[in-house]
Order: sequence, then structure tokens, then C-alpha cells
Amino acid sequence: MAESKNKINAEIKNQKNKVPFYFYLILISIPIIFFILLEVGLRIFNYGEDLSMWVQATPGKKIINANVAKRYFSNVKNFPTTIEDIFDSTKSDNSFRVFVLGESSAAGYPFMPLGSFSRYLRKRLEITYPQKNIEVINLGMTAINSYTIRDFMPEVLKQKPDVILIYTGHNEYYGALGVGSLESLGNSRWLINLYLKLIHFKTVELIKDFLQWSGRFVFGEEKQKTGTLMSRMAKEQSIDFNSETFLAGIEQFDGNMRDIIEMCKDENVPLIFGTLASNLKDQKPFVTKNENEIFSASKVYKQAELENQKSNFKKADSLYRIAKDYDLLRFRAPEKINRLIKQYKKEYGVEVVDIDSIFSSLSPNGIIGNNLMTDHLHPTLEGFQIIGKAFYDKMDYLKLLPKDKPAIESSLQDERTKKEFIFPELDSVMAVQRIALLKNDWPYVKPEEKKLESEIIPLRNLVDSLSYEFLKNRITWLDAHFKLAENYLLKKDFDNFIINMSALIYQYPVIVEYYNYMDNVGLVLLKQKDYVNAKKIFWARYKLRPDAITTKWLGNIALANNEIQTSIKFLEESMKYNPEDLQVLYNLSGAYALNKEFEKAKLTLKKLLQREPNYPGANELAQQLFISN
Repeated sequence: MAESKNKINAEIKNQKNKVPFYFYLILISIPIIFFILLEVGLRIFNYGEDLSMWVQATPGKKIINANVAKRYFSNVKNFPTTIEDIFDSTKSDNSFRVFVLGESSAAGYPFMPLGSFSRYLRKRLEITYPQKNIEVINLGMTAINSYTIRDFMPEVLKQKPDVILIYTGHNEYYGALGVGSLESLGNSRWLINLYLKLIHFKTVELIKDFLQWSGRFVFGEEKQKTGTLMSRMAKEQSIDFNSETFLAGIEQFDGNMRDIIEMCKDENVPLIFGTLASNLKDQKPFVTKNENEIFSASKVYKQAELENQKSNFKKADSLYRIAKDYDLLRFRAPEKINRLIKQYKKEYGVEVVDIDSIFSSLSPNGIIGNNLMTDHLHPTLEGFQIIGKAFYDKMDYLKLLPKDKPAIESSLQDERTKKEFIFPELDSVMAVQRIALLKNDWPYVKPEEKKLESEIIPLRNLVDSLSYEFLKNRITWLDAHFKLAENYLLKKDFDNFIINMSALIYQYPVIVEYYNYMDNVGLVLLKQKDYVNAKKIFWARYKLRPDAITTKWLGNIALANNEIQTSIKFLEESMKYNPEDLQVLYNLSGAYALNKEFEKAKLTLKKLLQREPNYPGANELAQQLFISN
């Protein structure tokens, strides 16, 4: 009996000591509730940066958020940006939309923003399919790699692209979050991609900012590196061929690209890769082992030079590629990257444009050098246009172009695209100066060998000066072109005025002030009876974006020059934009009469007189029309 009583007492004691289930639930809930409240509070008080993918450019138009690079960069002062292509917030039924993704080569360096291969694509599509709303959105960005492209992809797919083009792989090691980068988070691809998902939470951003602040507090303010972004990003400068870090870079690229392919397949969006081209013949290895060691890049490069001199070009090309792979400074993609890209075609059926082979076929003796490259891997302007044409031809072959009938024959499209390609002298000088600055920095020269910028960039005229001011971040690209356009206008150099204003409008078609400025210049020239230059202005405006004003004055000038049918074409078009313009009605009626289209002339004149019975000259014209006809 006593034993039984003791058991009962022990059980009662255990029940008293047993913690209720809801206690654990509350215990677990406290930190969860804390972080939820913290996240809500940070959002209410708008803490940190807006890291969303898109922002509104103008009502109904989107542009990539300039802050989006802050997802990937924490240790560099000046964040890279894209070339800022704008597109409709809601894709229309008449739109043809292409997205281009990649690194600085995709962005068009050193010819950006106007010289990229995406600009060739856009211009050719606009010429070939003028009835379509062409949108080619280039998201290429300097110093990023496959992590950024993978992170972009879900948001890109939401924009309903017709085609996605990818040209990337050179920055896998030193690009943001790469295995050898200043902006590295280690080699775990899973962990880095998780971080890129979590960075959208304000709490994570707060923790990140706190860690950076505490690091500066404990270790002091780190001295900002100077020089080009290329030189600043290479933290782990030397990476041995086939080393653990080398292979981690390959695996990083492969894993991210496979994720991207799967995303596109899930949404049934066509994806086209480009293989990567590099300067082989005219770019010595940047960093090399001693020639007595295995994997010596300089030793292999010298062997390639000897084979090239002996006209053994295939062997020389092969050796140049091995020398590039042995280069300890991984600014050029290893050959393994191109092999992977071609492998994706076999495994997934993804289409590939072999840019590397195309460049080789167009190079002397089949070896890529300075003929198509400005530096170690960035193409010349001609090279970018070749890439654009290659992607266009592949899209055409795959029947991925708009279904509408082309406005011009296929054989004429490339020539006309190059002829109408917008690329002013100022942008050419900017490219030359960019390359001069690049090659005056590590790894092209040692710090002690750097020249003064005044030695490598002569400022001979206003174009040189404006270009240099832009590259030193003292003025914007827009300001540089507008100041130059104003200077040409003062000198009455209307051709160069038009070129620079056209560049501004083509780059930023939503800035209404630039259209108005050109219109006003044209109207001033009309008052001065300078019809030749007025026509140039209005024609340039018309090609960029037709409207009631440009069509009206092109029609009026043509009528004054007795170009009757041309006048009718433009005046009829002007009526579509603004049916209430009385001057257009009057001149169109007169143009019909001169073209002996008397019934049209009478109907148009009736519309005018119904709106304004006393319009000057209208009654006299009516008498002539109705009495004589």
C-alpha cells in the first residue's frame, strides 16, 4: 500500500514539473514575432535601399533600378549600371521584346551605351519591322557574372520576353560574388543564391550593414582602391589552372547556367547562348609562372608565336588558347566555359551562336587579335555589330523573329542597319579614352609604370574635353552630348547637331524635352527661311518618332518645293495625329488639287470650312475647285 502511494506521489510530482506544450510554442514564437515586427518596422520607416528589379521611368514605362547592383556589391564605391534601356510596363500585343544579359561585353564596353550588339539588334529590327513596337532591353553590367544573371532571370521572365540572349562567362572568377572576387562570399553556390533571395528582407540588410559598420569600427576604415573597376575587383589575383579555386569557378558557372536554362524551359521562353571570344594573338598572359614550371603561360605563348611565324596557324591558335588558360589572372574565360555552353545545346537543346568561331573565321589566319578586339576581350565596334548580326541570323533561322512581313529584303538589312547606326564622334572618343585608361592601369602596367592621364589622353578640342569630363564622373553622358549639340548649333553645324540630338533621343526616347528642342530649332529655321536645314531637322526627328509637328512641316516644305506626292504623304500622316490642324487641312486640300485629286481636295476643304468658314485663302480655293471642277 505504501509503495503504491509513493508511486502516485511521484507521478503527481512529475506532472507538476512537466512544462506545458504551449510554453515551448511561446518560446519559439518570441524570436519569430520579434523578427516579423522588426521587418515590418524597417519597411514602415523605409530603412535601407530599394533593391527591387524595376522602377518607373515615366508613366507606363519601366527601367532597371539603378540600385539593383547593391545586391552584389558592398566593397566598391562606384556601382556599375546597365545602359538603361526603357520598355513598356505592360507588354502590348504589337510588341516584340528581347532581353540581353551578360557582363561588360554584353553592355558594349567600351562603346556603351550606343555601341553594344543589342543596339545593332534594335536598329535592324526597327528597320525590318517598322510596324512593330521593338523593345531590346540590355541588362549587361560591368564586373558581374552568372550569379547576377541567375538572380535577374525570374524578374526577366515575368516581363514576357520573346527571346533571351546571353553572352557571359569572362567574369566568373573576379565578377561580383565570384570565387576570386573582392565581393566574394565563399565558394558555396547554394549559400550565395540563398543570400541573394534573403537580401530583399530589410532585416537581412540591417544585419549586413551592422556587420560592415562593426568591421570598420574594429579594423578601421579600409582604404578605397583606385583604378578601374576591373583592377579593383580582382582580390585573389592568381588562380592556378585546374586548382581548387579554378574548378570552383567552372562549377559556379555551370550550376547557375543550368538553373537559368531550367527557368526558361519552365516558362517556354527561347534562350540563345553565345560562345565567348577573347584576344588570343595580341594579348600576352597577364600573370605567368616561371618558364621552368608546369603550366607556364608565357612559355606556351612564346611557342604559339613561333608556330604563327612558321604559318602553322591551327597549331598556333591551339597554343594561344592554352596560354590563355594557363594565365594566372583569369580575366578571360577558360576554354572549358565554351565547351560547357556547347554541351548545353546537346543536353537541353538550348540554341548556341558560336561567336568564338565566327570571330576566328573573320580574323587573319583564323586567330583572333586586335583586328576585332580593343583589349583582352572587349570587341571593337565592328566586332559588336558582328555579334549582333550573328544573334539576329540565329533568331531568323529559328523563326523567332516577328511573324510580320519584313519591310526590306534580308540581303539588304545588315548594310542598311550599319548605315543608320547611331554612333556620334563623342562616343567614339569616349571608347578610345576608356581603353587608354584601362591600359594605363594594372594588370596592363605596374603601378610604378603608370603614366599621367594628360600623357595618354590629349585634350585637343571640345569633344575630347567633354569625353574626359564624363569619364571622370564630372558630367553625365546626357550633359556631354547636349552641350556638344548646343555648341554645334551655335556654329550652325546642323549635321553634327542632329547626330548628337538623335543619339540623346535614341538612348532616352521618353525625354520629351529633347524632341521639343529639335522641333523649336526647326521652327526657328523655318522663320529664317532656311528650308534646307529645317528639313534636315524635321526629317531626323521624324525618323526617331513621327508626330503631328514633324509630319506637318515635312509636308509643308515638300509642298513648297513642289514635291506634291511627298507632301500628301506627310500631310495625311499629320492629319492622323491631329485632325483639327486647320493649316494641314488647307495645305492638304491644295496638294490634292495640284495632284488632280479634286474630289479629295473638295472633301478636305469642306472639313476646313465647317470648322473655320473664314480661314484665309480657303474661300478662294473653294471657288477655284467648285467652279472649274
